[in-house]
Amino acid sequence: MAARLNTKEIRLIEETKAKGNIPRHIAIIMDGNGRWAKKRNLPRVAGHQKGVDSVRAVVETCVGLGVKFLTLYTFSTENWKRPKDEVSMLMRLIVRSLQNETDELNSNKIRLTTIGDVKSLPEIVQNELQQAVNKTSSNTKMTLNLALSYSGRWELVEAVKNITAQVESGILKTDEISEELVSKFLTTSEVPDPDLLIRSGGELRISNFLLWQIAYAEIFVSDLLWPEFRSKHLIAAVKDYQQRERRFGLVSEQLSDNLEKNNNNANTHSKQLA
Repeated sequence: MAARLNTKEIRLIEETKAKGNIPRHIAIIMDGNGRWAKKRNLPRVAGHQKGVDSVRAVVETCVGLGVKFLTLYTFSTENWKRPKDEVSMLMRLIVRSLQNETDELNSNKIRLTTIGDVKSLPEIVQNELQQAVNKTSSNTKMTLNLALSYSGRWELVEAVKNITAQVESGILKTDEISEELVSKFLTTSEVPDPDLLIRSGGELRISNFLLWQIAYAEIFVSDLLWPEFRSKHLIAAVKDYQQRERRFGLVSEQLSDNLEKNNNNANTHSKQLA
């Protein structure tokens, strides 16, 4: 993850960051590797390999912007249905990427975490993941969260199973089940919900990704295939996000009233301390 951003990209990052309202958590559906390779008469593996360059650029850009959490949809539960050769190649690519990038993630104070049915991954992948997670566990600059063998429905089913088990054992009562409790039983329990969901490749679907967590996320779809996605494209998505008004079910007037009330309370508090 050595510096790959040019002077123009670094300037764009600084300008965007100066405007404030940077998403705390960005989640990305990295779509289009196979289509990128097909357009160039290359094997699908070439698209996945090229996509690693996009991951590096996006990670570095997020660090520069001050994003605290970045979740990448790396390998879905449905991806196991792909041809065996492609799945094997993807597993090898994950191992190689971890071996090549972990030291640099660590030197840049980036913490690596995972969500998904990691136990279904080949043992060599599990071992490399665990080593990378352990090595970077104390880092606090940004958390890079890889969704591996992950699906939103699988996650919700697992949460229901665990909650049901606690009800049956008497640890929980049915009327204690709330949105907050369900969130605690998800694999993302230690991560805030995404503020911005980006999908490359132009497809207009969620693809079973973070179904619970993206309830109020802003969505940005790029027509670019993932291997073409770079720093300036992430910045474009963040700039679009900065222009949006996140109402969470309220109307604009209510947001203005709440902002004014909070400002008045802050001013009153400041005068009391003076």
